[in-house]
Amino acid sequence: MTFSLVARCRETGMFGVAVASSSPAVAARCAYARAGIGAVASQNVTDPTLGARGLDLMAAGASAAEAVEILRRTGAHADYRQVLAVDAAGGSAVHSGPNALGTWAEARAENVACGGNLLADARVPEIMAEAFTAASGHLGDRLLAAMRAALDAGGEAGPIHSAGMKLVREVAWPVADLRVDWTEGDPIAELASLWSLYAPQLDAYVTRALDPRAAPSYGVPGDE
Repeated sequence: MTFSLVARCRETGMFGVAVASSSPAVAARCAYARAGIGAVASQNVTDPTLGARGLDLMAAGASAAEAVEILRRTGAHADYRQVLAVDAAGGSAVHSGPNALGTWAEARAENVACGGNLLADARVPEIMAEAFTAASGHLGDRLLAAMRAALDAGGEAGPIHSAGMKLVREVAWPVADLRVDWTEGDPIAELASLWSLYAPQLDAYVTRALDPRAAPSYGVPGDE
């Protein structure tokens, strides 16, 4: 019911996850990232604990491939799970259990891993990886380019209703955590619209958190 990618920006070290699904609020369950460590997506019959465990394993020194293998061996009902990971060295890995739903597939390259289930076309993850690698600009823009390419290639076998994108960099919190939890329209287009609104303000929100004295104006009535 889901297609997603996890990725690392080679230039900035930023990590990100983007995900879409026919289910509501998919990003609340599936997207995990930690600054300086990596990014994980846990999906299919989702076990949210795999996201946090994968990040903990990479924080302890495991590569993405090692973390995913440990999750495969030790996680409950691994045959039903799909887990994607990327690490701080740009290594990527995917586990897709044989009981993943419908047509499922995976693809990975340096700095990116993609996967999906109940897909309209098994080539969707490969197309996502190619689109991400070919795109330029901010990591958020590249993630959204890959998601749009996935949707244009068929995406899920049925309509999608939710999407989300999480980005982390040098601070302990996500610098962007944007979600479209349910829509009858195009959640990826709506997510892109949110990103176009938020992206120009991203750095300002980080600055305000770290040192309000250095912050730009807040852009609200009464703020001089």
